[in-house]
Amino acid sequence: MPVENHALLSASSAHRWLYCPMLPRLEAEYPSRDTVYTQEGTAAHELSEIKLMYKSGKIKKREFNKRLKEFKESTDYYNEEMEEMTELYTDIVMEHFNSYDSAEIELEKRVDFSEWVPNGFGTSDAVILSDGVIEIIDLKYGKGMPVSAKQNPQMGLYALGAYATYDMIYDFDKIRMTIVQPRLDSVSTVEIFVEELLYWADNVVLPMAAQADAGIGDWDLNEKVLQWSPVAAKLVPRAQANWELIDRYELQEPIYLDGEAIAEILDRASEFKKWIESVEAYALKQALAGEEVPGYKVVEGRSNRVITDKDKAVDILHDNGFDDEIYKPKELLAMGALEKLIGKSTFTELLAEVIDKPQGKPVLVPNSDKRPAMNSLEQAIKDFE
Repeated sequence: MPVENHALLSASSAHRWLYCPMLPRLEAEYPSRDTVYTQEGTAAHELSEIKLMYKSGKIKKREFNKRLKEFKESTDYYNEEMEEMTELYTDIVMEHFNSYDSAEIELEKRVDFSEWVPNGFGTSDAVILSDGVIEIIDLKYGKGMPVSAKQNPQMGLYALGAYATYDMIYDFDKIRMTIVQPRLDSVSTVEIFVEELLYWADNVVLPMAAQADAGIGDWDLNEKVLQWSPVAAKLVPRAQANWELIDRYELQEPIYLDGEAIAEILDRASEFKKWIESVEAYALKQALAGEEVPGYKVVEGRSNRVITDKDKAVDILHDNGFDDEIYKPKELLAMGALEKLIGKSTFTELLAEVIDKPQGKPVLVPNSDKRPAMNSLEQAIKDFE
């Protein structure tokens, strides 16, 4: 698994500093947090490396069993799912490896792209070396959103590192980049010519990395750029950009917003909501850490009661004269569960006459939305009311 926490311009944060070079120097004050998710990911990478070393012939069965036993004893994160998902991932890696006529494989390979990024380095989970093509494969163990290898800056930097490492040893003109997310059943592969990669490196990476290293450049306040930045909630430029919209409509004539003003506010609504949510989350985190947030305090939120032992609760109620009235009546499974149980085609065939899909309520979306506009304004008003 890439170990880049101490690198100012890491490959894993390239999606931020390549677009907003002002961020890295600010973010350097906030050390990367080690969470249960990062620890789980690290464990999955360790297990995958052990399996790949055995499957690729780098270690024998005896050594594999020894390492596997030591791994299981050293972590709290090993479970049936991790066993299954790492087996799936390593099978995919070996499938890719065996698809080449003649190839070698490197595991957890440190790659250096400092020719373009000051002190730039990373660790590729797997690097497959063959005539004409180098393939780098990255395991992402999380269960969030599928990640595409296409125009992925982290993979692009790993590709640069692979190029710099192997250019003098192997004759290749393409680099293949693959991201495997076994828990999402997602495999994304993209191929790039070395000439294209070097053009991007010289004309995009090199100048932006120089700015990011110096802590200068323009602000890019796009939510996709700021999403995982630890300083996003505190940025004055972000606050100014959002307040600017409000300040524009100070109390003046006319008293009502016109259509264009409404549309402008709708365009910015999502960004504004995310900014408010990030400020709220940051303020709560600071307050929980003992930092004063003027005018605010931390209180216990509302919670729902739960029965901790349902069997015991049933026994108590039965002992006190309550019988079947304490149970829910039998009810049909939810539609999605029924469809999964019966099978989609059989579900549709058997229940077509009793399934109804009512028209959805009107929703206002940008013109770029692919859904067709509602034809009946009168019906839309009626549905809304």
